[in-house]
Amino acid sequence: MTVRHPSARPTIIRGARVGDGAATDLLLEDGLISEVGSGLSRVGADIVDADGLIALPGLVDLHVHLREPGYEASETVLTGSRAAAAGGFTTVFAMPNTSPVADTAGVVEQELALGEAAGYVHVQPIGAVTVGQKGERLAELGAMASSRARVRVFSDDGFCVFDPLIMRRALEYVKAFDGVVAQHAQDPRLTEGAQMNEGSVSAELGLTGWPAVAEESIIARDVLLAEHVGSRLHVCHLSTAGSVDIIRWAKKRGVNVTAEVTPHHLLLTEELVRGYDARYKVNPPLRRDEDVQAVREGLADGTIDIVATDHAPHPAEAKSCEWQAAANGMVGLESALRVVHQAMVQTGMLSWDDVARVMSAAPARIGRLEDAGTPLAVGAPASLTLYDPAPVRTFGRDDLRGRSINSPYLGRELPGEVRWTFFRGAATVTDGVLAPTMGEVRA
Repeated sequence: MTVRHPSARPTIIRGARVGDGAATDLLLEDGLISEVGSGLSRVGADIVDADGLIALPGLVDLHVHLREPGYEASETVLTGSRAAAAGGFTTVFAMPNTSPVADTAGVVEQELALGEAAGYVHVQPIGAVTVGQKGERLAELGAMASSRARVRVFSDDGFCVFDPLIMRRALEYVKAFDGVVAQHAQDPRLTEGAQMNEGSVSAELGLTGWPAVAEESIIARDVLLAEHVGSRLHVCHLSTAGSVDIIRWAKKRGVNVTAEVTPHHLLLTEELVRGYDARYKVNPPLRRDEDVQAVREGLADGTIDIVATDHAPHPAEAKSCEWQAAANGMVGLESALRVVHQAMVQTGMLSWDDVARVMSAAPARIGRLEDAGTPLAVGAPASLTLYDPAPVRTFGRDDLRGRSINSPYLGRELPGEVRWTFFRGAATVTDGVLAPTMGEVRA
């Protein structure tokens, strides 16, 4: 069922270039794209001059931490939704590490309702794999799947489902409703006390290292488990060259596995840790330049399926402290498209059609959302982003629309700008300005 926004007026977008295609007009009305062509008109319609802008299906983020309920000092569903809209997103999947943990039908339905009330994006809850994310017994997977939230993605993100029997049972269980287990691939024993990527830089700085094998060994185990039970596996925030090799091998073998990479792992390296700026502390950690090149190549050749932000807001005190005491995580919704533009489009590794695939269509497909990430065609939901690739400017605090400011890109020059975002036909971003309120979205 397509949900339409009650306040949306008919809008004609003139002269937008759809992906890598020719410039065209789009008519948005009643929450849908009703016409595509040239010289479109409609009495009383708003007109958007999109000359020079690229039209992309509304971006879909499969990996976002919205923190509500329980950690509203860092983010809320409303503030995170505003950050998402500012970055060109129209759908975000909310990770379950809230308080209480999203491990029951009641909590995921609460998150869904909070997203509907905010009205900026569709907030799709992700359910926990295990009760309380403790890794001891399976959560109410079936109840969450049959709830109003229709959960299809399950993850203990922040924690690895380390017990192989629990992981096997989860993979078997989700097959009944075409779900997917999204694994945070981190061997906890190999990463005890880890502070950054293990290598020559960690040795020089005297910081406990997070070895690549701690990620790669879990991925290798889980692709074999997924093959054994014939289920879907998704690998969160893949970060090493070895992990890319394992996913490539598994796909050639026919394993039903997908993988994501974050914008920061496409652009930033462990060298930034030398300044002990905790904005660069993240899990998995920033890796070597060789790893950055490998994940870029993996995204370009389709080994890695999608880009997902792992948007992880924290209050200032969790980052304005010594490195060892600082929390892991970065905010990334507002900067994601600009970083992908710099790391992948400007380098010639992805086209704009490819960007639509890895940031819209593929994440929606993995999450089993039929009304998200769809091509901009007649009858499709009117959820889209108009992006200006021309400007180059410094990313600053004014670009952040969420509650936290722990962005690794502050002070860095990035290309491009999200000029307009439309969610179900209503403009959430208008010529670069975020809509002050949106209100509840009703069917």
